[in-house]
Amino acid sequence: MILEIVTPEATILHTQADVISLPGSDGKFQLLNHHAAIVSLLVEGEVKFKGANIIIDEQFESKFTNNKGEYSFTIKSGTIEMKDNYVIVLAD
Repeated sequence: MILEIVTPEATILHTQADVISLPGSDGKFQLLNHHAAIVSLLVEGEVKFKGANIIIDEQFESKFTNNKGEYSFTIKSGTIEMKDNYVIVLAD
């Protein structure tokens, strides 16, 4: 699936991902390929993702941490939408 993370400053990520974990308003949840369409509010926490071919633009690499192939990005709040294997995270 495609993961796109958009902040007020820029689109900081557009890459393929296999697994995405998110801090939802009702608790943490995970998205896999072909997940049903979903829209959810996000709370403070980490957006985590894994994939075989993660590509992060050099200018935004410092915003992400990598722990043994699992990348994470800290957010204060946001919204997530997934439809047709395309995930958009609008994050603060």
